[in-house]
Amino acid sequence: MASAPPSEPPLSRLPDFDPRAIPVLGVDDHLPPVPAHQQTPQALRERFRAPPVWSPEIASEKRFSERALAHASVLVPIVQRDQPMVLLTERTVHLSTHSGQVAFPGGRADPEDASPADTALREAEEEVGLERRFVEVLGALPTYRTGSSFIITPVVALVQPDCVLRPNPYEVAAIFEVPLAFLLDPAHHQRHAVEWEGVRREWFSMPYHDGVRSHFIWGATAGMLRNFYRFMQA
Repeated sequence: MASAPPSEPPLSRLPDFDPRAIPVLGVDDHLPPVPAHQQTPQALRERFRAPPVWSPEIASEKRFSERALAHASVLVPIVQRDQPMVLLTERTVHLSTHSGQVAFPGGRADPEDASPADTALREAEEEVGLERRFVEVLGALPTYRTGSSFIITPVVALVQPDCVLRPNPYEVAAIFEVPLAFLLDPAHHQRHAVEWEGVRREWFSMPYHDGVRSHFIWGATAGMLRNFYRFMQA
């Protein structure tokens, strides 16, 4: 494997960095949202069964880690409520990577995992207690390479609404859900950029308030959701 580029600090560890405080450069409200009829369970099944020709908008972030590239998977769990909801987690602050950030359930692949989907399902059960019997895997989106040297496969799945979750308190500070329609509407996709020591970094954010708490979805999670939007809109 090729050697990594010189190490650069992750944005979240730059002095006084707060992604919420970075100005919004633009909002993509000129782009159409994914219609509601394309977000039903059957429509999602059909989309993954016969995917369109498309390309992800974001395939890779600027690397800031010298560690060897590692494969990982995340589960993009769409809970089948009256309106489809995407389940997300807030990571605990003491974790070594992406601490305190909003994330999908997921993690590094193990040699025993049979596939990226198997990794995502195993990690989701370990992190939030989501048992496989409640999950219907639809398919995977293209890999997303993070600045922290992970090559992530996003595995999209339908989740039965009667699932029982048991979050691992070491890894997960909170679990919450966001309407799929909110995430697939570019009017909620904000663009940001910052330059640090001559390196420009750009990212999306998708701030969401559930009526009780505000959740700042950004970075890799927002990037994968943006790719999901492109997949659904293609």
